Amino acid sequence: MRRSAVRAGAAVTYSGADAAQAEAELPGPEATPAPAAPAPVQQQQPLRTEFPFQLPRGYVDESGTVHRDGVMRLSTARDELVPLRDVRVQENPAYLSVVLLGRVITRLGTLPLVHDGIVENMFASDLAFLQDFYRQINAEGHTRAGVRCPHCSEPFEVELGGSRLGES
Repeated sequence: MRRSAVRAGAAVTYSGADAAQAEAELPGPEATPAPAAPAPVQQQQPLRTEFPFQLPRGYVDESGTVHRDGVMRLSTARDELVPLRDVRVQENPAYLSVVLLGRVITRLGTLPLVHDGIVENMFASDLAFLQDFYRQINAEGHTRAGVRCPHCSEPFEVELGGSRLGES
């Protein structure tokens, strides 16, 4: 009668008369613990670079058409640096936001092109909305923190940056 075993969890070999007895002692497939499920892989969200918005009043073009729905993209370092060389910005620093918004708004209604001249002719309430929206998506868009409810221990996210995206 010969038994040979290799470390726990590995195969065990029996020979001779003990094979039948050992087989009866081994746990069946239903008693074998299932392998642990792999931890869920947390997939990273793709980077959003464009954000839709709706102006509170809307831009009115030369023909009287009101344009309210638009898209703003994330700003690059170049978007923030190039307007500083603009003569209008050098003479009046308040003009910086107009030039900057003219660079990052990629679509507004059915207008074929959005530029600083269009932003310049917007209502003040729409300009204020766009300035706030710009800050939200470029500076405060990443200020979320994962927390747990103190009562039920459920995880959720909170926005630390203040108001919601697009609210002023």
